Amino acid sequence: MSIAKKLLGQTAAYGLSSIVGRALNYLLVPLYTGVFAREEYGVVTKLYAIVAFLNIVYTFGMETAFFRFANKPGVDRRELYRKVQTLLVMSSLLLTLGIVLYAAPIAAALGYAGKEEYIIWLAITMAVDAVSAIPFARLRLENQAIRFAVIRLTNIFLVIGGNLFFLLFCRHVYQGKYLEALRPFISAIYDPELGVGYIFLVNMVANLLFIPMLWREFADFRFRLRLREMWPMMVYAFPILVMGLAGATNEMLSRIMLEHWLPEGFYPGVTNEQALGVFGATYKLAIMMSLMIQAFRYSAEPFFFSQSQEKNSPATFAVVMRWFVIVCALAYLGISANLDLFQYFLGQEAYRTGLEIVPVLLLAYLFNGVYYNLTVWFKLTDRTYYGTYITIFGALVTVVANYLLIPVMGYMGSAIAAFLCYFAMSVVCYALGQKFFPVPYPIKAILGYLLLATGLIWLANAPEIGHFWLRQAYHLALCLVFVAVVWAIEKPALRRVNR
Repeated sequence: MSIAKKLLGQTAAYGLSSIVGRALNYLLVPLYTGVFAREEYGVVTKLYAIVAFLNIVYTFGMETAFFRFANKPGVDRRELYRKVQTLLVMSSLLLTLGIVLYAAPIAAALGYAGKEEYIIWLAITMAVDAVSAIPFARLRLENQAIRFAVIRLTNIFLVIGGNLFFLLFCRHVYQGKYLEALRPFISAIYDPELGVGYIFLVNMVANLLFIPMLWREFADFRFRLRLREMWPMMVYAFPILVMGLAGATNEMLSRIMLEHWLPEGFYPGVTNEQALGVFGATYKLAIMMSLMIQAFRYSAEPFFFSQSQEKNSPATFAVVMRWFVIVCALAYLGISANLDLFQYFLGQEAYRTGLEIVPVLLLAYLFNGVYYNLTVWFKLTDRTYYGTYITIFGALVTVVANYLLIPVMGYMGSAIAAFLCYFAMSVVCYALGQKFFPVPYPIKAILGYLLLATGLIWLANAPEIGHFWLRQAYHLALCLVFVAVVWAIEKPALRRVNR
C-alpha cells in the first residue's frame, strides 16, 4: 500500500504541473482560434509537429538512460549527471548553431520564406528544453516532485501571461480599443505583422527562464567529457532515440501530411491549409488524455526502475496498469460525453467541424499510455532494441493507415490511424513481454472497462436531448454509472488492501 501511495502522490504532484498547468495553457486555444485564421493556425500546427521530431534528436534517449544507469549499484549519481549533461550541452549547442545558420533556407523550404525568426526562436527553445531535461530528470530521481511542479507551473503561467499580453492586450491597445494613451509605447514593442510568431517568441523566453529556476542543478554542473565511459549509456539510449523518432511519427505525422494527402476540396469551401488548422485545434480537445499520461510517466519511469529488484514487482506493475486504465477510461468517457461543452474552447464556429474525431483520438492516447506501461519489460531487461522494432512497426502502421484513410475519410482517417498504431503496438509489446518478463496484467478487466466506457459514450450521443441542463445531467449520470460499476468490482480488492 505504501508503494501505491508513493506512486499516486508523485503522480498527483507531477499532474499538478502537467495536467493543471497545461489545462490553463489550453485556455489559450480560444485566444489563438479567435485571433488567427485557420491557415495561420495551421503554421503553428505544422511547425510544432516538426519540433516534436527534433526534440527527440536533441535529447537522443539520454533521459531514460540516465534513470537506468543511476539506479545501478555503486553509481555516483552526481558524476553521472555531469557526464550526461556535458553530452547534451555540447550536442544542443551544435544542433542549434546549425539550424540558426541555415534558418533562412529552412524557412523557405517549409513555405515560410522571410519568417526565419520562427526557426531561430524554435531552435533556441529546443536547445533549452534539451539542456534542462537532465536537471528535471535529477529532480524526479531525487523525488523532488513539488519543486518540479512549481518550476513547470511557473513556466506555464509565463507562457499564458506572455500570450495574453501580446495577442490580447497589446493587440487591442494597438487597434485603439482602449487605453489609447499607451498606444505609442505599445507601438514600440508590438508588431502586428509578427502574428503567430508571438506564440514561438513567448515560448522561447519562458523556456530560457528554466535556467535560473534550475540554478542549483546548473550550478552543480561540471564539464565531464568521457565518451569511452559513456559508451554503454549511448548504446542503451540509441534504440530509445530511434523509438522516440518512430513515436513522434506516430504522434505527429498526420499533422504534417494531412495538408498534402487530403484531396483539394474534400471539405467544401475549406482549403487544405485551413483543414490543417481545424485538425490542429480539434486535436487539442484530446490533449487532456495525453497530459494525464505525461503526468503518469514523470513519476512512473523512476518508480519502475526503483521497483525492478523487488520480488513482487510484476504484481505491482499489474495493479498499476489496472488503475491506470480505470482512470483514463473515466477521462475518455467524461470528455467524449461532454463535447457539446468542450467545443466552445475552439472559439470560432469554423474550428468545430472536426469534433467527431475527439473520442477516437482519446482512445488512441489511452492505448499509448497502455503501451507505455507495457514497455517496462524491455527497459528492465535491457532489451530496448525491442522497443525500437515495435515503434518502427507502429510508425509503418501510421504511415500506411494515414496514406489509405486520409483521402477517403479526412480528419477521421488520421484519428483512426493513430488508434490503429497504438493498439497494434500494445498488442505486440504485450505478447513479447509475456515471453521475457511475464506480468499478470488483468486483460479481461481492462477490455471490460474500455468497452463499458465506449458503450456509455454511445449512449451519451444516441438520444437527442434539447434542454441544455437536462442533457448535462444525463451525461453526468452516465459517468456516475461507470464509477459505480468500478466501485462494485474493485471494492473487495480495496478492502483487502486497507486491511
